[in-house]
Amino acid sequence: MLATTSAAVLLLSSCASADENTIVGRASKNDRLTIAVSYDQPGMAVRRLDGSYRGFDVDVAKFIANEFGVEEQNITWKEAQPGNRETLLTSGEADLVVSTYSITDKRKELIDFVGPYFVAGQDLLVRMNETRIDGPKSLNASLRLCSTAGSTSAAYVRDQFANDVKMVEYAKFSDCVTALLAQNVDAVTTDDVLLAGYAAQNPELLRVVGDPFSKEEYGVGLHRDDPTSKAKVQAALQKMIDTGAWRKSLEANIGSSGYKIPDPPKLAP
Repeated sequence: MLATTSAAVLLLSSCASADENTIVGRASKNDRLTIAVSYDQPGMAVRRLDGSYRGFDVDVAKFIANEFGVEEQNITWKEAQPGNRETLLTSGEADLVVSTYSITDKRKELIDFVGPYFVAGQDLLVRMNETRIDGPKSLNASLRLCSTAGSTSAAYVRDQFANDVKMVEYAKFSDCVTALLAQNVDAVTTDDVLLAGYAAQNPELLRVVGDPFSKEEYGVGLHRDDPTSKAKVQAALQKMIDTGAWRKSLEANIGSSGYKIPDPPKLAP
């Protein structure tokens, strides 16, 4: 009877772990995960010409996948853009989104988060010779501020500092940077760690103002109502921090930009 009971428990446990309605179950059954990252954020997540992926967010995604028992070659990558991240999760196109994804109450109405695994501050990117802009309060109706559709950055600037600034939106931050270099916009706003990556690519042409004015907490996005998978992602992030892999990745990916690497944040329960 004891042997029969033990076998039944193991069978139920196996069935639960293979529940394809959970990330844990899909990873266990298929040995695959679909993870959405940005393709154009230097230092954080970039899709290179050879088809490989590099950056801190990419390393976070790989670390989590490994803790789920999924090797790097079995990760299916999807492109995350600021305007499509919730849809990628709610539609089931992606299991996880690791894409400088700021945790907000509005987003938590649709999806779940684990984090924060990084805390950034919003700032401004300008041309090297720009003298009119020294912070968000200097923005006005004569200036053009660029951000991306679906980002929280532009709304925050407009609501808190400069409600009459001219807003220009593109699908990707790299498009904003191109517009800045072409003098089609006067500033780009997003998180300082991202702007540092773009400035490092064009050090003689662009600079970060260096006056952060918000707090952006990055979380790993996942589907709601999956507590087992959420707990596993939480454990993976904590392990990445505790083992030093978190800091090592940041030093490798953004250390050369001059950005001061912060201490790791405390994950929310």
